[in-house]
Amino acid sequence: MAWIYLLMGAVFEIGWAVGLKLSEGFTHPLYSLMTIVCIVISFTFFTKALRKIEIGTGYAIFTGIGAAGTALIGMTFLGDSGSAGKVFFIALLIIGVIGLKFSDYTPRETQTE
Repeated sequence: MAWIYLLMGAVFEIGWAVGLKLSEGFTHPLYSLMTIVCIVISFTFFTKALRKIEIGTGYAIFTGIGAAGTALIGMTFLGDSGSAGKVFFIALLIIGVIGLKFSDYTPRETQTE
């Protein structure tokens, strides 16, 4: 469940990062409210995830998903530039996030009868 919390937190991180752009310095009330709500939800999920996931791994994955997702949304919907190099390095970032997830193996405790 912790990994789901981490993913949800990262998705809402994308939401608040995009909201920061759309709020134009908190001058648009609706986007400003959306940003604040996304921040609260994002950090709520993130703190729940960190109860079970190591801080270094959790934070790297949280920010990696947030950065990659925000960059992709910026390129797709907000007119940010999208060179082949930028797309390559975003893909590399996503591969690194996946690698961190799979390298964070902690064996389950065995139950004794």
